[in-house]
Amino acid sequence: MRRLVTFSAALALAAWGMARSHAAELKAGDEAPAFTLPGSDGKSYTLADYRDKQVVVIAWFPKAKTSGCTRECQSLRASGDVLRQFDIAYFAASCDEEQENQEFAEMLGLDFPILCDPTRETAKKYGLVDNDQGFPKRWTFFIGTDGKILHIEKTVNVNTHGQDIADKLEELGVAKKEQK
Repeated sequence: MRRLVTFSAALALAAWGMARSHAAELKAGDEAPAFTLPGSDGKSYTLADYRDKQVVVIAWFPKAKTSGCTRECQSLRASGDVLRQFDIAYFAASCDEEQENQEFAEMLGLDFPILCDPTRETAKKYGLVDNDQGFPKRWTFFIGTDGKILHIEKTVNVNTHGQDIADKLEELGVAKKEQK
């Protein structure tokens, strides 16, 4: 009986480990997990809507209204003119409630939406959290028009992140919008 319990426990731990590591294994070239999330601007955003149209950049942050997340979002806002030169849709994202992100976006005068994932369902798919209470990691995903991950930035400087994203877009060869 003891061997059976040990074997069952081993199977359970292995399954749990595979589930945890599966999301953490996302890398460049993988299909980006699908999502539909509400934004701080009251609209709903679905990744599939950008397929064959625009590159999508999602800068995940741990918690609205905290100092590092404030500086990161301010950096994105300050770099808006540079980012909008590229043919992209860009967002910040967190696991905060919609109301919290709406207040945060208004407080900072953001000109881009913050996606809201309070259930953490999308954050789990992207390997950003592994439980129902945790804060998401500060990672930025670059998703190609084909729906595949182009790059995952796991080392974010909150003070320069907007320009860092623009530099990475240039490095990845992301198209710029046509000048009118």
